[in-house]
Amino acid sequence: MMYSFPDDLVQTQRAWYAAYGQLAIRPSHSTAAQTTVLRRQLTRLSVRISTHPYWAAHPGRPPAARMALRELARDPALTHR
Repeated sequence: MMYSFPDDLVQTQRAWYAAYGQLAIRPSHSTAAQTTVLRRQLTRLSVRISTHPYWAAHPGRPPAARMALRELARDPALTHR
């Protein structure tokens, strides 16, 4: 099934993956404060994704649509329009 996601939702999911990637490859010399900043960023982005108005406008779709959003955000070659 094809989904038409709003640009801001796709960009927020991409930002989530970028922050997650930074946290995953965090150098050992990083400070606890730097780690905390990344974790807080992930939390804020997660809230923005899960409470986006798109989900309220499309009830009953979330599991499959959320997976499609994740796949779209991971692969920049995919388009969402």
